[in-house]
Amino acid sequence: MRWWRHQSLLFTLCIALSCVRSAAGLIHVSGYEGREVKVSCTYGEGYESYEKYLCKNDCGSGDVLITTTEAKKNRYSIHDDKQKRVFAATISDLRHTDAGKYWCGVTRTGKDIYTEVMLEVGQDSCCDHSAKVQRYEESSVSFSCPYESEYQNSLKYICRGNQPSVCLQHALISSDNKQKGQFTLTDDMASRKFTLTITSLTQNNSGSYLCGVHRNTGLDVFSAFELEVKEWCCVMSHKLSGIVGRPVTMQCPYPPQHRDNRKFLCKGDHRKNCKDMMTSQSRFMLQDDVTSSSFSVTITELKAGDAGTYWCGSDSQWSVGNYTKIQLSLDFQQTSTVMSTINVVPTFTMVEPVRSQATPIPGKEIKDAALFYSVGFIVPAVLLILTSALVTVYKYKCYKGAGGNMKRNKTKTAETEEVIGVADIYQNQDVAYSKQRTSKPQSACQHHDDAGEAEQDSVYQNVTTADDIYCNQIFIKANRR
Repeated sequence: MRWWRHQSLLFTLCIALSCVRSAAGLIHVSGYEGREVKVSCTYGEGYESYEKYLCKNDCGSGDVLITTTEAKKNRYSIHDDKQKRVFAATISDLRHTDAGKYWCGVTRTGKDIYTEVMLEVGQDSCCDHSAKVQRYEESSVSFSCPYESEYQNSLKYICRGNQPSVCLQHALISSDNKQKGQFTLTDDMASRKFTLTITSLTQNNSGSYLCGVHRNTGLDVFSAFELEVKEWCCVMSHKLSGIVGRPVTMQCPYPPQHRDNRKFLCKGDHRKNCKDMMTSQSRFMLQDDVTSSSFSVTITELKAGDAGTYWCGSDSQWSVGNYTKIQLSLDFQQTSTVMSTINVVPTFTMVEPVRSQATPIPGKEIKDAALFYSVGFIVPAVLLILTSALVTVYKYKCYKGAGGNMKRNKTKTAETEEVIGVADIYQNQDVAYSKQRTSKPQSACQHHDDAGEAEQDSVYQNVTTADDIYCNQIFIKANRR
């Protein structure tokens, strides 16, 4: 029994293999890693309602990838167009291991119908080698892309980037449309190469390009090139700064063969729209030094509007590399008006500072002036306060000395009792004044009562005349009271 089952299995396998091997036709499909590929298979009339499927390798029971009864399974999907009698299986997210043999199958009683499919999977990048070309803005460039003789009648196209999978869909130009904007494509079948020409180059044209040749079967053939578009520039480019109201000089070298050419300086953000300053401004003076192959332009008196971009050269054709680009920036000169004003403040002797060559610090002169003004006002005020304090001390001492002398006179005459009130004091002052008139005064504040008083008198003798007068005024007022 086991032997019979084994023979039946071998017989069934042989039938299946013979069916596959005898399948008519071969379908070639290709795709790129990470993309998807569609396998389209036709079938005969009358099989519209039959089950269809896609299988791999020898199409064994474990090799069936998807059938029309499930529509979608993992990375596979299938659709049956019964009107056109075509079913299409799609494989998404292609991998390198997906490459190989597949079978389109139609299930039927007996032997299934098979169509062989060969899948090619390539990398979605190109290429190992690419030509590199450099050009300047506003110039033109041409690239030649060779191809095999078998592709003379094939479609040729150009795209940007390095992804072959989308190159044809995003083609800039093709052999079916040979002129488009700044792009032109020509095909020289005799030399088996087609050429792309790009005119009026800008920096936006920089990048990677692919030349593609479309194949009816398999992956398209590509070659690559890199284009770098440099900014139109000069023999040199530098920045220059100046001060408003002062002169500045620009240096402009030129090729020795231009020694007899007209030299000029123009101003503008771009050379195409710059204004010739030598013919429109009298403040601009040009001097040519033939020995050094350079000329200089001096602006005698800078104005605020002179800031900007300048171009100086000697070639009216504006050839690349024959010009100097100068970026001029301006500063406003700072004056020392505040410092000069401080010289008239009384009491102080100012020494005018020597102006150094270093860049002035903004606001420093104003801060110094404020400091000098503060000192000029504070010092006289302090002197006035000290003077007032000294006068007050002198007044207090003089008044106190006069009161002490009157008390001593009251003790000597014994005409009054102990003073306990303000009224008694004024009475004692009257008595003291009457006694004072009987003695010989040396000054308004001097008495000769005892030896101790003589020492005090010697001190008061040094008081100024103004102090004596002030003390006399105190006694006179005391007498009047």
